Amino acid sequence: MTNSTDQTAADAVRRTKPRQVRPATEGWEQKKGPDGRPMLQFASPKRGKPPVHLADIAPADRKAHVAELGFPGYRAAQLATHYFVHHTNDADEMSDLPASSRDGLVAAVLPPLLTEVRRFTTDNGDTIKFLWKLHDGALVESVLMRYPGRITLCVSSQAGCGMNCPFCATGQAGLTRNMSAAEIVEQVVMANAALGRGELGGRKKGDHTPDRVSNIVFMGMGEPLANYARLMSAVRTMLAPAPDGLGMSARGITVSTVGLVPAIRKLADEDLPVTFALSLHAPDDQLRDELIPVNSRWKVDEALDAARAYFDKTGRRVSIEYALIKDMNDHGWRADLLAEKLNERGHGWVHVNPIPLNPTPGSIWTASEKDVQQEFVRRLEAAGIPTTIRDTRGKEIDGACGQLAAADG
Repeated sequence: MTNSTDQTAADAVRRTKPRQVRPATEGWEQKKGPDGRPMLQFASPKRGKPPVHLADIAPADRKAHVAELGFPGYRAAQLATHYFVHHTNDADEMSDLPASSRDGLVAAVLPPLLTEVRRFTTDNGDTIKFLWKLHDGALVESVLMRYPGRITLCVSSQAGCGMNCPFCATGQAGLTRNMSAAEIVEQVVMANAALGRGELGGRKKGDHTPDRVSNIVFMGMGEPLANYARLMSAVRTMLAPAPDGLGMSARGITVSTVGLVPAIRKLADEDLPVTFALSLHAPDDQLRDELIPVNSRWKVDEALDAARAYFDKTGRRVSIEYALIKDMNDHGWRADLLAEKLNERGHGWVHVNPIPLNPTPGSIWTASEKDVQQEFVRRLEAAGIPTTIRDTRGKEIDGACGQLAAADG
């Protein structure tokens, strides 16, 4: 018979011991391999390729490309100006092209790649989520956000995602296919067109930010580094000076990954000072194996070593993204372990962005309590780690991190 004093002591231990919730799927069945591990999908399924677009072609090759289509090669520069500077693929707006061949030329070189299906806007109008349909019916989303002094677009790089993370709405859908470089770029062009028409509200008094996208975050649908060649082609087009490209700054572009270590090292060798973000979400392999299935391939320390190498090669401070999930990964000891692992690799090379979880429809998972968030940040800062809780946008329109599911309805 259990002594009442012993029982009281045991109850007290249970009340004080941190609760540990394990990752689990909800309302969907996670694909697993014969070994029982969550499956990872790196290769894009075979589907019809989108039409070749000017933004798929390197600037030096565009003149020849247009000539091969049967038009004067010099028209390539005119089309590039319309597309990358004036953000249009509407032949009716291109009066400098001959009327007799205008429609055929534009259709051949600037075929429409995204069709807007629907958009969702926050009440104050400073965030718009676009639902796009691709040529083959695949659906993707991008999110346009106005902040003081900048306009950010969250861009998708794949239709769906093959990384199979159980807490992410996109991961639940699986991978439909990779997006082409031009499909990635067209999200920016279409956003700039919407800005030019004054469709994004939320401008504060005294904000003289130009109405064009200034910052890109590859944190939309898909794992960017799993679509590496097309990602880099799109980034180079974003960086190319107008009219060859969008004339953006590399420092305004953030590429995020769940930890594809060989691709992180390859990115460091590109000699492009883009911002690199590692979606870590757990500092210990036991939990991260369940939360981020790619961790079964490349462990926490391998991903952090690659992130540190990115800083060494580029001089660009790395961001660590960490979704704070109640009772799952928000324990104080995990903040301490994260700080320890980061400090083992030096100081001044990293910045942590805790992100209160954005729950997906029907999910029992939720964001950490405010006091827990604050304690997590306090421990990191006490260890000398620069830390900023991410200002999440678009939760009410399912447009925040981890919520993009491209649902038509």
